[in-house]
Amino acid sequence: MYDVVIIGAGVTGTACARELSRYQAKICVLEKEEDLCCGTSKANSAIVHAGYDAREGSLKAKLNVRGSEMMEKLAQELDFPFKRNGSLVICLHEEDFPRLKELYDRGIKNGVRDLRILDGEQVKEMEPNISDQVYAALYAPAAGIVCPFGMNIAFGENAAANGVEFYFDTEVNGISRLEEGWEVSTSRGIFRGRWIVNGAGVYADRIHNMVSGKKLHITARRGEYCLLDHSAGNHVSHTIFALPGKYGKGILVAPTVHGNLLLGPTAIDTDNKEGTCTTREGLDQVLEKAGMNVKNLPMRQVITSFAGLRAHEDGDDFIIGEPEDAPGFLDCAGIESPGLTAAPAVGEMAAGILKEKMGLKEKTDFISERKGILDPKTLDKEAYRKLIKEQPAYGNIVCRCEKITEGEILDAIHRPLGAKSLDGIKRRTRAGMGRCQSGFCAPRIMEILARELHVDMADITKTGGHSGIIEGVNKDSL
Repeated sequence: MYDVVIIGAGVTGTACARELSRYQAKICVLEKEEDLCCGTSKANSAIVHAGYDAREGSLKAKLNVRGSEMMEKLAQELDFPFKRNGSLVICLHEEDFPRLKELYDRGIKNGVRDLRILDGEQVKEMEPNISDQVYAALYAPAAGIVCPFGMNIAFGENAAANGVEFYFDTEVNGISRLEEGWEVSTSRGIFRGRWIVNGAGVYADRIHNMVSGKKLHITARRGEYCLLDHSAGNHVSHTIFALPGKYGKGILVAPTVHGNLLLGPTAIDTDNKEGTCTTREGLDQVLEKAGMNVKNLPMRQVITSFAGLRAHEDGDDFIIGEPEDAPGFLDCAGIESPGLTAAPAVGEMAAGILKEKMGLKEKTDFISERKGILDPKTLDKEAYRKLIKEQPAYGNIVCRCEKITEGEILDAIHRPLGAKSLDGIKRRTRAGMGRCQSGFCAPRIMEILARELHVDMADITKTGGHSGIIEGVNKDSL
């Protein structure tokens, strides 16, 4: 019997786990995929939103601003990449200016710091590659960019260090009420908990509807992106938004914390909660609309495209709380954009609710800090030489595009909640995220994984499940 069973190991579930691990409680996280960060949390805009877009008085607005305020301290404590680079919402036409002013007024009401409206010439001075047609822009210095993988994994590792147990490849199939608490039926057996926290992303409605007669409905909204090479990373320095429309903030152009340039997303509603395919129409839309606000985009530098799903709930707001007919069950549902920004505040709010309801007491030995994977490129030459002498694996470059060493890959495998697949290595180290998209380094990474996990190379997958890579050998002598 666990005190708390958390369903979902995305950024919402792990943020809740990390905050709850401050207290004296037995906690576990159930995740249907093979690793942390396998759903919405791995495929998004990687933006820390300032907070001017969400409706005044909504949970989205409140938790967006709070999450953004928490980000510097968290990034320092948990050692994940974050930069407050600021954002610009571009207004191309004078007749659209009232809509820009509405965003400004909403941001002020939401408590966003230092918002300003700039004229076209001021915007061009800040961003030389902005469209020549720019009329005005909303400037939000509080906006930022973050590594979503790094943030999600940091929350998970820190929660594990504080005693939270993680169960992967564990899909929830049913939930039933016990005399005290809940019984959760999964693909790997039965789990019992006094409380359940529902952080299941696009599947949060299905989990909720297992216990409550008041049904939720979440639409999976697909967003397609293009990622450009490091050579394009300085094309803009701020996150560039279009004026928001019916389906969100439109196509953005943004630098990433790792030096790439990101374009997207589209917004297509789908019934397929696993539908992360890209389409010719969607990517054409990304390229066309990104070019409306930013000129001279170096499209020949696109190195990959991808799609993610965001969990749009019909009420268009976050749902955090107990259903009236399911006490002891806490929803963290409908966590779409700005969900990545708000995640720390969602975790804080959820933990606060459970602390009060369960009478939880704080630990005296809570571990607040976590050290990420060492990047030897950040060391000076003398320190790097010393590191290689002590640990020769750091002198062996495996991923040539991103200059990732065997030492980093070994760390990714053997640290808490370590990587077991190619994508697990990719999310922790960036090996395979460069220009060749793992064309050269994948075989070597597979060899390292097989050696360190003591399995056959044929058992190594791209991302768990049935995503095997080796089907057999092509020489009988082998």
